[in-house]
Amino acid sequence: MIKRIDVKKSPLISVLMPVYNSSKFISEAIESVLLQTYTNWELIIVDDASTDRSSEIIETLSASHPRIIFIKLVANKGPGFCRNKATEIAKGDYIAFLDSDDLWSPNKLEVQLDFMIENNCAVSFTSYLHIDELGNSLKKRIVARAILPYKKQFRNNYIGNLTGMYHAVSLGKIESPKIPKRQDWALWLEAIKISENPARGIAQDLAYYRIRKDSVSSDKIGLLKHNYNFYKNHLGYSRPASLYFMSCFLWEYFFVRPKFIERLD
Repeated sequence: MIKRIDVKKSPLISVLMPVYNSSKFISEAIESVLLQTYTNWELIIVDDASTDRSSEIIETLSASHPRIIFIKLVANKGPGFCRNKATEIAKGDYIAFLDSDDLWSPNKLEVQLDFMIENNCAVSFTSYLHIDELGNSLKKRIVARAILPYKKQFRNNYIGNLTGMYHAVSLGKIESPKIPKRQDWALWLEAIKISENPARGIAQDLAYYRIRKDSVSSDKIGLLKHNYNFYKNHLGYSRPASLYFMSCFLWEYFFVRPKFIERLD
């Protein structure tokens, strides 16, 4: 049986969750936070003007759990805006992220926090598994790099957002940039930059990333444009430099990153 930590002696972790039309999955996502063996957390949920039953489900659960803070937007603003809204009111010493269709292992926060404290680490992330819409394993594992310096994260996003956590006390609160896509890549790159140290990866599988048929992130070709804009518009590089960095990105994506993807039997 996994121990539970005394919250009186433990730092607060703010868990940020944007939601949009996720009524099929939101209960399970919230439940995976409620079941954490580490119990000193607050869950800040921002509903992005969902048109399904998401807000109704969240309201019911938040009424029974005072550590859940629920904000409902009247107009759709996008996940980056929702994460920034949650960041604004977060009170945690550490900040972690979980999307409304993904899941955590029960000991995710406990293992990750212990790791960060023991290794004096300001930015960390973990390995994770892919599941389908029904929660079945897709036999795919994304392995966390043990050490992730700024240069590597610059070439490719190696941090699964559902696994990342940063120390807000030392780094300050980090907002997602106002770009259409790749906000998570930008946020973790900025976190590593501010920390002046590499992010540290945890080999243990502590989260489950759900692959949905209607997922924007499943459109790999469409994301190439956003990757180019990440370098040109967000980081401010010239067109030639952005094209060069895109070639580095593609090399990393096709020839380096696959080394950290395992196909399970």
